[in-house]
Amino acid sequence: MASRVHLTSKAGVFQEMEARQHRMTADEPESNHGTDKGPAPYELLLASLAACTSATLRLYADRKGWALGTITADLVFKRDAEGNERIERSVSFGEKLSEEQMTRIRDIVEKTPVTKTLKRGTAISTRFV
Repeated sequence: MASRVHLTSKAGVFQEMEARQHRMTADEPESNHGTDKGPAPYELLLASLAACTSATLRLYADRKGWALGTITADLVFKRDAEGNERIERSVSFGEKLSEEQMTRIRDIVEKTPVTKTLKRGTAISTRFV
């Protein structure tokens, strides 16, 4: 599997990106030298994790025939004074699940693809052309 994103930056920290036929933007708030025309990069990271979490849980539940109702996810990125980083993820469902279902959901949420990528870390190679 290979995913690709193409980025063009003409000035400042406002970014325009394409993923397949989809266009996205990223920016920083004005308080961080941006123009606030799009989510900040860490917000996009959180959005990726939230989307993967919800989609994976939905696919799993659908396969099992479980009704989840509306899935809600709230994520927060935090960095403490020592530079330690963490993401806090809260997930809720519109439907009531049994304890057995919740036990399985707790296991599955830790195995979503983006969760696994973030937890293990990923090598990044950079080349300048």
